Amino acid sequence: MNLIARRKDEQQETTAVRVGDVIVGGPQLVVVAGPCAIESYEQLLSTALEIKRLGATMLRGGAYKPRTSPYSFRGKGEHGLKILSQIKELTGLPVVTEVMDARDIERIAEVADMFQIGSRNMQNYTLLSEIGKTKRPVLLKRGLAATLEEWIYAAEYILAEGNDQVVLCERGIRTFETYTRNTVDITAIPALKELTNLPVFLDPSHGTGRRSLVSPVALAGIAAGADGLMIEVHPQPDIALSDGEQSLNFEHFAELMDKIGPVAKAVGREMI
Repeated sequence: MNLIARRKDEQQETTAVRVGDVIVGGPQLVVVAGPCAIESYEQLLSTALEIKRLGATMLRGGAYKPRTSPYSFRGKGEHGLKILSQIKELTGLPVVTEVMDARDIERIAEVADMFQIGSRNMQNYTLLSEIGKTKRPVLLKRGLAATLEEWIYAAEYILAEGNDQVVLCERGIRTFETYTRNTVDITAIPALKELTNLPVFLDPSHGTGRRSLVSPVALAGIAAGADGLMIEVHPQPDIALSDGEQSLNFEHFAELMDKIGPVAKAVGREMI
């Protein structure tokens, strides 16, 4: 761990990562929200307008989706990127979307303000290096069973190319527990603050896999020191083509945003 890991007594201030007009790692708590997968123009537009109204600062939406089964909905690809570009222009929200293949980097860079590297690609070192060369902000999710050290080394591949605009995202790890989709490692948030100077996000949607658990785990993450949250939101989660069971509808997202403010204030965070 050469570039970013330090003993706590050597810790520098958190790196400020700029995504459009949004600063990640500063006093403001950043909320990224949107659907797991882009399904249609209408779906993404309605979601983007609502999350912006409720105080979210960035829009997420997958055009390319890694799925366990090849028969599951894997995104709209190029058409999804076009929709994302249109909604970005209409709403002014910075957007983050996943990159799965180095061959897609140039095209996705035309739309995305921030690249997302998903859990399955955390140790795709060729992809990490190519992403690093772009100097574009990167959201690096933790691998399914990655240790903190392995995760930090993955980030090093990006930083080694001269790109320090990296945000780490805890999204749960695979354990023997089956009630939740993954096991959220809240400890990782303050631990990464000791080990690195990179901002840390929490994704309670993928972390729990249950919409009833998203809100309480999100609040726990803020209390633990997370710089931001990544929340899946869908107009009609019950008919979503991807991850509906862990997505919040607009009403539930509004309730979460109401709860976030007091917790953020209690730990010295600002909201818009």
